[in-house]
Amino acid sequence: MTTLKTLRSPQALADAGLIAPERLPALERVAAQYAVAITPSMAELIEDLDDPIARQFLPHEAELVLRPEESADPVGDDSHSPVEGVVHRYPDRALLKITHTCAVYCRFCFRREMVGPDGVKPLSPAALDAALAYVAQTPAIWELIVTGGDPFVLSPRRIAELMARLAQIDHVKVVRFHTRVPAVDPEAVTDELVAALRCPGKAVYVALHANHARELTPAARAACAKLVEAGVPMIGQTVLLKGINDDPETLGALMRAMVETRIKPYYLHQGDLAPGTSHLRTTLAEGQAVMRALRGRYSGLCQPTYVLDIPDGHGKVPVGPDYLSDAADGGTAVEDPNGVVRPYAG
Repeated sequence: MTTLKTLRSPQALADAGLIAPERLPALERVAAQYAVAITPSMAELIEDLDDPIARQFLPHEAELVLRPEESADPVGDDSHSPVEGVVHRYPDRALLKITHTCAVYCRFCFRREMVGPDGVKPLSPAALDAALAYVAQTPAIWELIVTGGDPFVLSPRRIAELMARLAQIDHVKVVRFHTRVPAVDPEAVTDELVAALRCPGKAVYVALHANHARELTPAARAACAKLVEAGVPMIGQTVLLKGINDDPETLGALMRAMVETRIKPYYLHQGDLAPGTSHLRTTLAEGQAVMRALRGRYSGLCQPTYVLDIPDGHGKVPVGPDYLSDAADGGTAVEDPNGVVRPYAG
């Protein structure tokens, strides 16, 4: 299948042969609540309607099922927002949500109530001024994480303007961009965009969100190479998703693909309790089992930290498997990567 533009409605998906026409009424109800967009690069990867790419980006009737534990703000952005556009949950770093638009809209997004054309309005120039003023007046902020939405949907000019302003804030030493664009719209990673990321006196990182090895196409790898070869280190973020990457072989293949692309796997996120996402969430026990299976079978470079973002803004904590236990003699026992429990005298 070939598509030439981003598909932004169930009708467009049906016209492209990606959903059955009889599903349109239910999926129109989904789209009325949660934004829909899938780029040509991702649409062309879909092999069938239940494959790992389709499950990430195509709307599904299950999104209309809400569970009592789910929340419109599952990680507590709002309660830790001192000014519009800023989230400050940790002492030495803050988020700048500079846009609420994305190149694609993931069906499991924890900000799905806020992003998209009908979501929170983009920052006005005055609101951006206030957000950057807060950062400038808060010397504890060592790292600024530029997110949204997806900041790489902004023009290189706007990104360059932001970086010029951040260059004037001496205590911000690290600027990190969170994006899906190099994978889902690799043509958008132009020389102009890469040049716009330069910021004197700052270490600039790019965190790529990818959930399946097939997302790292040759074009995506070339886009990442532009960044890395321009001196921008890359790290990887992944959400553990049912039926997409929740087995060791699939997750391990993704981690290897990242490392081959010179992206260090950073976080594997437990799915957040966002509305209508229960069909894509695993349990913590399932996630721990997958992480345990990666240990010893895949390079240490391929090991992300499995984290849970505690609801209501209480922060991320590692929730990977524990290899230590109490030994019968009162000492410590440790389980090796093959599952054998061994004594440890330390």
